[in-house]
Amino acid sequence: MAGAQRYWRESARIEGMPIPHDVRKKPMDVKVRVTTGEGVDVTWSDGHTSHFDFPYLRENCPCALCNDEREKKARVASSSGGTAPSAVLPMFKPRVTAKSATAVGNYAVQIEFSDSHATGIYSFEHLREICPCEACQREFRPVAKETS
Repeated sequence: MAGAQRYWRESARIEGMPIPHDVRKKPMDVKVRVTTGEGVDVTWSDGHTSHFDFPYLRENCPCALCNDEREKKARVASSSGGTAPSAVLPMFKPRVTAKSATAVGNYAVQIEFSDSHATGIYSFEHLREICPCEACQREFRPVAKETS
């Protein structure tokens, strides 16, 4: 019994440890400009500001369906020598806008786009990682490894 109690105390202590967070991924101010169509502006705890237009966010949607589609395109591109085959006559797609946006707790925002896609939940951590500026690309995105 004493061994079981010691195990329980040790495992409880491990489970209770705080999860390390990168404070640079904590927003101080978030503005989602749906009516003007300007996009999302975030001021981060380190003073950095990010601007995301809605087409960029739609293209970088973090939902499972969109991730699968991006992975499929990457596999096709790598198997065809680095370029994905393009359609002979690509279909016209109107510029994606946002129809609405909703806060998800205190950790994310969910956007319903004009193409009716609304399953992506954009955590603030994800938004910082996909910030389009060069500094964030260097800091938060993994470097692609070259294969020979």
